[in-house]
Amino acid sequence: MKHATLDGPRAGRPPKFDEPSGPVTVTLPDRTLDQLRRIDDDRAKAIVKAVNAFDRDRGTAPEETVVMQMAPGTGILVVPANRSLLTIPWLKMIEIAPARYLLTTLPGTPIEKIELALLDVLEDARYSTPQEVPMLQSLRDKMGGLRRGNRISQAEILFVDID
Repeated sequence: MKHATLDGPRAGRPPKFDEPSGPVTVTLPDRTLDQLRRIDDDRAKAIVKAVNAFDRDRGTAPEETVVMQMAPGTGILVVPANRSLLTIPWLKMIEIAPARYLLTTLPGTPIEKIELALLDVLEDARYSTPQEVPMLQSLRDKMGGLRRGNRISQAEILFVDID
């Protein structure tokens, strides 16, 4: 059976999704495959449903930087994944929940240095990865506002080497 497209007739099955898509090959644990089967018999549709549910349940836009309360009166900045931030050599992203990261810096790194690096990364991203600009702008705005309000400070976290 042929399906009509803007380029003319197309052979094969009808598309599963109403948006651009492409094939991937991935190896998953059997447990995950069983869980996907409970969502939908079609693995591709199950993965899309799981990702859509994850986005809906997070309650924040993907580009949003949030402050999570960690103790009464104390919060931490949490950011979504962002490749541009990985270009700052002294800034590390630690995943604390699926697709949510805590930012860490080398001890003694001034807040102003972080802000300046964010401005540089933001400027570069406008040309190289424009889809990341809203998140970077959100982070820069949040950090700048907290700094100007004297509401941001740094503390050290203990890390342990694991071999």
